[in-house]
Amino acid sequence: MTDKIQSTRLDNGLTVLTEHMPGLRSVSIGIWARRGSRHEQPELNGICHFIEHAVFKGTERRTALDIAIESDRLGGHLDAYTSHEVTGFTMKVTDKGLPLAFDILADMLAHPRFDREDLEREQKVILEEMKMVEDTPDEFLGELFNAAYFPDHALGRPIEGTAETVPTFDQDKTASFHASEFQPRNLVIAAAGNVEHAQLVEMAARAFSENSSPDNASAEGADSASKPQASAPILIERKKELEQAHLIIASPWPSATSEDRFAASLLANVLGGGTSSRLWQAIREERGLAYSVGAGASAFSDIGVFTIYAGTSPKQLDEVVDLSLIELRRIVRESVAEEELQLVKDQTTSSILLGLESSSVRAGALARQEIIHGRRISPDEVISRLEAVTVADLQRIARENFTSEGLALVALGDLNGFRVDRSRLEI
Repeated sequence: MTDKIQSTRLDNGLTVLTEHMPGLRSVSIGIWARRGSRHEQPELNGICHFIEHAVFKGTERRTALDIAIESDRLGGHLDAYTSHEVTGFTMKVTDKGLPLAFDILADMLAHPRFDREDLEREQKVILEEMKMVEDTPDEFLGELFNAAYFPDHALGRPIEGTAETVPTFDQDKTASFHASEFQPRNLVIAAAGNVEHAQLVEMAARAFSENSSPDNASAEGADSASKPQASAPILIERKKELEQAHLIIASPWPSATSEDRFAASLLANVLGGGTSSRLWQAIREERGLAYSVGAGASAFSDIGVFTIYAGTSPKQLDEVVDLSLIELRRIVRESVAEEELQLVKDQTTSSILLGLESSSVRAGALARQEIIHGRRISPDEVISRLEAVTVADLQRIARENFTSEGLALVALGDLNGFRVDRSRLEI
């Protein structure tokens, strides 16, 4: 694969990355901040997510309506998200629209207005968003799980904050956190498509020339330097109004920077990564016990979590738990067949290669690799590392992580009579 990726780090610490994709007339552009909910003090829980919302309300040069009209005129979709470790703002436009698209994004990030009345309105919007999460069982279960799995750590707190913290995000508090943490040295600009690197570097240097980092800005946010200690909770949350029971079984897992991450990804796919996976076949196809069932991993910079998720009727929950544990025990005790390993290798490689056709995927990968690894990892390198994984690697990771004392279980729904103790989670 021809590597047409360029990288420049400006004097103020801002990183600019581009990948030129010949033949395209579009560009995917984004600005990512190396800040998310794990970089917040407890009393500021949710402020990164709040800033993600608040910058859309206007800048020193644009109103919220101006931002909406200009982005609509470009035909692009202006989007943003906040995770535990990153806050991102992205847009896909035609190549001619890149200067204006970048100007909109940079203006929002560098010169947000943070008007008092706008902030108060946005607080109400986010409080309504929280209610939507509570009304969405799988999302609500995820928040219950995080809180129980990472007690007393920022990874256990909700990304959107709480009903207690969000109303306190006034103009001073919001502007102060933004000025300290959304500095150029914490920003990564990435673009893929028909983009000229030198042009984007010039625009970035001009847009953020007045935003050099103050000497007293914290180099690391709250909890970012402290590796969380995972718990192994068993939590049964009864919610009688739910028709289904929702289940998470979890265990420790390699982090996003671990050398084991390639083998771990394949192991997760063997268990629950697609319709041919063990959990899907055992629980949905062979027995019809769940419409939604699968497994995956959340890989943070210093810790990972493997999770099995299923939604089923309360009367079938015990059977789903038992079948899930059977598959975990089997993969610990018996080596995966070479054919099964090759299947998930082919599946994962195909997914990577298909993603290369998307400029949005490529821009996101550039930013993510810079933030997590500090270097470019080519698709060829990723595929090579996946192909090198052996069945022995899978069994070693299974044995290291699927342990009786390390398993957690969280369930939500009308669960009268459902009981789980530690002995049932014996591997």
